[in-house]
Amino acid sequence: MSTSEQVPAEPRAPMSLSPSRASDFMQCPLLYRFRVIDRLPEKPSAAATRGTLVHAVLERLFDDPAAERTASRAKSMVPGQWERLLASKPELAELFAEDPDGERLAGWLGEAEGLVERWFALEDPTRLEPAERELFVETELDSGLRLRGVIDRVDVAPSGDVRIVDYKTGKAPRPEYRDGALFQMTFYALVVWRLKKVIPRRLQLVYLGSGEVLTYDPVEADLLRVERKLLALWEAIRLATESGDWRPRPTKLCGWCDHQAVCPEFGGTPPVYPLKIVSARPPESGGSGQGRMDPAQPSS
Repeated sequence: MSTSEQVPAEPRAPMSLSPSRASDFMQCPLLYRFRVIDRLPEKPSAAATRGTLVHAVLERLFDDPAAERTASRAKSMVPGQWERLLASKPELAELFAEDPDGERLAGWLGEAEGLVERWFALEDPTRLEPAERELFVETELDSGLRLRGVIDRVDVAPSGDVRIVDYKTGKAPRPEYRDGALFQMTFYALVVWRLKKVIPRRLQLVYLGSGEVLTYDPVEADLLRVERKLLALWEAIRLATESGDWRPRPTKLCGWCDHQAVCPEFGGTPPVYPLKIVSARPPESGGSGQGRMDPAQPSS
């Protein structure tokens, strides 16, 4: 069955927030609905899949002894990790369905190898021993909001200082857009703080696309600020869930959206809202939205 023929998964109410789903809602509430509530299928993306592949290589390279963590070794892992990824998600074969000679696939794998190799100019894996890799974290705030996500790498210094590292296969954002880029990292820092009672010493974004490293040293005020933002966001999600009012927010990113056919901005009609509408009243100020909710499946 091709991706376009897949049947949407069973709809469900939002039950937790991850950085990616929080970003979805901020980008476009209707997109959030399609992904979280309707759970509409989406076509595999070559760029996103390449990112997953590169992440897998950088994670598993640390299985080798330090002296063997070389660029050539990492590049040699790319084809095998692609086969492993393909075995777990056969639908990814659609990406190269019209590539009988394998030229596009070879070029795509070459791009992944180039990104892996660039990492060695930014960090030295022979001098790193991560405390955690691909670490799934979740916590429940006092409000009842459950936060969850997957951290690419956690380093712990002999002093106990914690560094959270995230790999990005794209280019570093311009300075005026860096707050948005750091949202994911401060989200993770908040979760780690609530879980471990330790504020991470450093947040580090490694941009393999442009060969840059962005760092930020958070303080308690930063994490309290992101917590307030998430609580306000969750309240907006709760109100939209109850009213069924999920409005599209057109931006230049709409051109990349898989759901144009069911989006009013493109002349489409969304599926019938699958959840019970509790109230169609306008949002009221002062709502808490703090009822306890059961966890959903982790988002990537």
